[in-house]
Amino acid sequence: MKKIYYTFLGLLIGFSIMAQSGRISGRVMDASDNQPLAGANIRITGSSGTSTDSNGAFSIQCNGSTEITVTYVGYRSYTVRIENCDQDITIKLTPANQLLDEVEITATSNPNRSLLYLPTAITKLGGLEMQRGTGLFMDDAINANVPGVYMTRRAVSSGQQFNIRGYGSGVGFRGANNNFDGQGYKVYLNGIPVTDAEGITVMDDIDFGSIGNVEVIKGPAGSLYGLAIAGAVNLETKKAESGQNSISQSALVGNYGLSRFTTQVQLGADRSSILVNYGRQHSDGFMPHNKSDKNFFNFIGDFTPNEKQKISTYLAYTNSYDQRAGELTISQFETGDFSGNARYIKNDAHSEVVGFRAGVSHTYKFSNQVKNTTAVFGSGITNNASSAGGWTDKSPFNYGFRSTLNMNFDLNGATLSGIAGIEAQRQQALSLGYGMVTNQDDPNGYNVIGAMRSNQATTTSTGSYFTEWTLSLPSDISFTAGLGFSTMDIDLMNRTYDAVNDKAGERYQVTYKNMASPHFALNKVFNSQLSAYASYSKGYKAPVSGNIVISATGELNTGLKPEEGDQFEIGTKGSLLDSRFNYQLALFSTEFKNKMTSVAVPLDANTTAYTYIANGGGQINKGLEIAANYELYKSSTGFFSKVGSFANLTYSDFTYKNFSYQSLSGGVPTTAEYDGNDVAGVSPVVANVGIDAYAQNGLYGNLNFQYRDGMPITSDGANQSAGYRLWNAKVGYHSKLSSHFDIDLYFGVNNILGEKYYYMIFVNQLNDAYIPAPKKANYFGGIQLKYIF
Repeated sequence: MKKIYYTFLGLLIGFSIMAQSGRISGRVMDASDNQPLAGANIRITGSSGTSTDSNGAFSIQCNGSTEITVTYVGYRSYTVRIENCDQDITIKLTPANQLLDEVEITATSNPNRSLLYLPTAITKLGGLEMQRGTGLFMDDAINANVPGVYMTRRAVSSGQQFNIRGYGSGVGFRGANNNFDGQGYKVYLNGIPVTDAEGITVMDDIDFGSIGNVEVIKGPAGSLYGLAIAGAVNLETKKAESGQNSISQSALVGNYGLSRFTTQVQLGADRSSILVNYGRQHSDGFMPHNKSDKNFFNFIGDFTPNEKQKISTYLAYTNSYDQRAGELTISQFETGDFSGNARYIKNDAHSEVVGFRAGVSHTYKFSNQVKNTTAVFGSGITNNASSAGGWTDKSPFNYGFRSTLNMNFDLNGATLSGIAGIEAQRQQALSLGYGMVTNQDDPNGYNVIGAMRSNQATTTSTGSYFTEWTLSLPSDISFTAGLGFSTMDIDLMNRTYDAVNDKAGERYQVTYKNMASPHFALNKVFNSQLSAYASYSKGYKAPVSGNIVISATGELNTGLKPEEGDQFEIGTKGSLLDSRFNYQLALFSTEFKNKMTSVAVPLDANTTAYTYIANGGGQINKGLEIAANYELYKSSTGFFSKVGSFANLTYSDFTYKNFSYQSLSGGVPTTAEYDGNDVAGVSPVVANVGIDAYAQNGLYGNLNFQYRDGMPITSDGANQSAGYRLWNAKVGYHSKLSSHFDIDLYFGVNNILGEKYYYMIFVNQLNDAYIPAPKKANYFGGIQLKYIF
């Protein structure tokens, strides 16, 4: 009897499985015009997947309740759970639009994360924008696609900085700008601050080739990001595709010995995804003493234990070494003499960074109205660098946390939503400075480390407390109000013994507090296609540890104040002509106060005793930014499946206000007045235009043009750079060779016409000023092979 029972039970189970098994058939179409999408990728978790035919049709084996993910270039991915395997389905994909798509990683108080509903200037970049060139150097993508933002680098792959609406550098002793570090903005990577507790951003250790998503907030962002007077940049690495297990190998080679080899493993399941990435990058450089070697390792994991929780992890290790050829004089640059700076080369100028970044974030959904996300993070590096001025060893360790509470309440026809949070960072750093002297064993070789000049231990703590609320009313009108409070504490110990005066080093402590950053905005959306907004925001930048002590006297620089920025902005965003034309337009006026500069203290009538940092004036930055894209052509049957264009324009009218700078001229201290002069380091006009094309057979290509106006490179306006025009292009072939193999082949050229241009100009630093870019056409090509399990 038992045998009969078990036999009957087995048959029931078998019939049940057979009933649940089958093939899902369907079509994938464009949601905007119902045209079929040929070549769309269809994937079932744990399956190798398939792709649609010329009519957008597909059929794939399934077994029981199944989750299907559909992806297609230029469209948002779509995931749906199917309970009946034998049903026919129609899936409509929405065209991806980076200009007006939803923000993914930027903090906001509005539950509707579409850019149409956010009353601020945010530019979003995805895979399309990041991969138009080599994909290794983020300044290529930023400078071509983000109006109002200029990204520079000091060498082949190091010394990267942002300049957001004319702000982004520290303060130096030759004018209103410092060229050696990025200050005034906050940079985050997978939710982990790259910007340290002092407000300094160093990105030598970031693997830009692994970045898949970028969101840039332009203008003071203190109500959500603390000490971010210029704005904030959120970076996110590529992540494993849902339901896909794969391994890929890519290789890229180019002029001047450029090579990049990347191995990537993706493990995607229903409730977890893991991506492991290893990259090795090298360049011989296009100048003497200009090599670059980098090794990157990244681990990104996302886990969803249940519907209420999500855990995200990030771990990165970098070993980076970049030589510095130094700045060229104006004469060298203009005559094409790219032999480098002799003082830099003699000192074996370089930047070596070995370090890690790690973070874990946990999101818990208490209810449909309340959600908390808390992240803890840490980073540590050892950095040795040399330049014309000497050698520096730094060992900073930075750690902290960020916790936010998102709330959303229904008010009978209106919605009140908000975010409240805290971010705290602490950095402990040891910095040792040395002079460099002739190597007696090899006088013609590189100089070697000499006597110690400085020994400083610094502990810096920063805290930001913030809240922002949005009241969404009927008729798509919303009001936003926010407020952030920031503090900074600096504890600096000078460990250098003064043998001449038989005096031990001193300790200095300073606190900057009550830095309140309000934000107010009004936004109106018309017919879900057009919006207009007006906003006000305020931000601060506190002095860094290098500013707080008058080195010549050893006194605390007690009169130094944080810089302030107040911005008024109006703008409009839209998706018109059946979503074929999309745009963002912003007009802004920002006033910066208490800008730091240097002051000379006379020893006598003919000599300057020393200089120190003081608040010397301000800037009035007025500008216009426009970005747009237009779908020129789309077809499911023609040779080309899609052809699109993009363009952006930046106009900047930035001037100094009541700004003075003291220096020594002919032995006599003099004060230079810059009031009314154009701000150095900002091109008045920048424009980009380009085209992207995709063919049905997997071919693709892009062509883009960039124009950058000449600009003053000294605050007195006496020296100007020349403008330049760049043409760049790339063609490729991307196809699924089978259900398991995917291939991407490409070839590109940067600076097609061999225009002379620069990566960076050291503002207010003559005679040395230019970091040049390659003056000849720069070719590259590569291949990526992916095996899908």
